[in-house]
Amino acid sequence: MGKAVINGKSVEFTEGMTILTAARAAGIYIPSLCDHPALEVSGACRICLVEVENSPKLMAACSTPITEGMVIRSDSEKAVETRRGVVELMLLRHPLECFACTSNGRCALQDAAYELGVESSGFAEHPAARVHNIEDENPFFIRDTDKCVLCGRCIRVCDRGAQYRSIDFLGRGIGTSVQGPGDFGLEESDCKFCGQCVAICPVGALADKPAMCGGRSWELERVRTVCPYCGVGCELIAEVNKKTGRLANVTTDHANFDSVNKGRSCVKGRYAWGFVNSTERLTTPLVKENGLFREASWDEALDLTARGLARNRGSVGFFASARCTNEDNYLMQRFAREVMGTNNVDHCAHL
Repeated sequence: MGKAVINGKSVEFTEGMTILTAARAAGIYIPSLCDHPALEVSGACRICLVEVENSPKLMAACSTPITEGMVIRSDSEKAVETRRGVVELMLLRHPLECFACTSNGRCALQDAAYELGVESSGFAEHPAARVHNIEDENPFFIRDTDKCVLCGRCIRVCDRGAQYRSIDFLGRGIGTSVQGPGDFGLEESDCKFCGQCVAICPVGALADKPAMCGGRSWELERVRTVCPYCGVGCELIAEVNKKTGRLANVTTDHANFDSVNKGRSCVKGRYAWGFVNSTERLTTPLVKENGLFREASWDEALDLTARGLARNRGSVGFFASARCTNEDNYLMQRFAREVMGTNNVDHCAHL
């Protein structure tokens, strides 16, 4: 353990920590857009600049290792004014439409602007600043390049996390944007629509389409759960609207390194949850009589099922799934052999 001083507060740190990670561990807020615990250090956004004693220039807190006896100010006039200028440059190309943005209330740029008292950009707008290129041809998520702050999080998570390498920076200066290879849209790229870029975007440049109008961020309760689509056991975050009780969105937590998927997911796990809110879901058992279904109680339905299985004991086959957990399949074969008296158990290894 080492000790340093941040904003007059003595903080402890371990070897390998940066100024930013040490500050966060001590409960000291330093804004950042490009930094994320699941990604390698980038140092791209520059709004985490801090003043370090005896250093002639400001240092990026996300990429500067903290050392013994270091004295740091994130709230000095020099650091705050520089940070304010960086945020104003970002707002030059970022539309101030927070009231209609899906990230309202959980946008890192909004938080930084509020903390710094920045209401608009003081720089003259460049003709190329707004390209108004909204891409929503796919059914999974929306890309609004006007809101992109070029933090590079989506590029890095696609490269290192998803390992699809579908997107990269394209262009130079004010005309820089995040696009598929050769300026192709996502439909023509190698994108598998896993949604990791959406989960890790700090602003509203990427938005889950199924979650539109599902509820504001402060109306949602985040519940950790397990993906129901296969037996891998990926952790998902279900966002439930506290007012309506309906599932509003499904995302992941890239900061939870104890989960089996560590924030990664497939397109089904993240986006194929519409059945949860479907009005066509059965909410009560149905029993068929004379070719027609009628509603029944659970006790009646279970008794009918048990009597039917008992009547056909020894002549029933059981078909399990390779997508179920080992425990589920184990129970299936025990039920088949010990209760139903049959060894006719199979499963589809090809899914």
